[in-house]
Amino acid sequence: MFRGSFTLTLDDKGRLALPARYREILLSENQGHLICTIDLHDPCLLLYPLADWEEIEERLKSLSSLNPQERRLQRLLLGNATDCDMDKNGRILVPAPLRQHAGLSKNIRLVGQLNKFEIWDEAAWHDRLNADIELEQAQAGTVELSERLQDFVL
Repeated sequence: MFRGSFTLTLDDKGRLALPARYREILLSENQGHLICTIDLHDPCLLLYPLADWEEIEERLKSLSSLNPQERRLQRLLLGNATDCDMDKNGRILVPAPLRQHAGLSKNIRLVGQLNKFEIWDEAAWHDRLNADIELEQAQAGTVELSERLQDFVL
């Protein structure tokens, strides 16, 4: 389970060092094999351990290539999926096209999302975080919550 957020730096080659606390589990359970792809809803990237990505691929495989929406989803996620293997120093190379898609600069934020990480440009992350907090506060008590959220208590 990946949680928390980490401020990291991309080096000149586009590599980032994954937090030490996750390296061992990624090595032991996935031999350091990760898959990076675009996020369809936010200006960030999604980084999956290989085993979790393979589950996504199975779900994508079950979609119809004749349905334009389903085909588009397959094309966007699979067409941008890139293998990112951890090196002995716990670093992965984020390919240039993916860095450009997410607008990544030198300073980035790695955000744990249970079975995956989001990779954000640091400034974009802060903008999104502030916007989400403002929206949550503005909608407090005025928006009907989904059934799952009604039972979710912190």
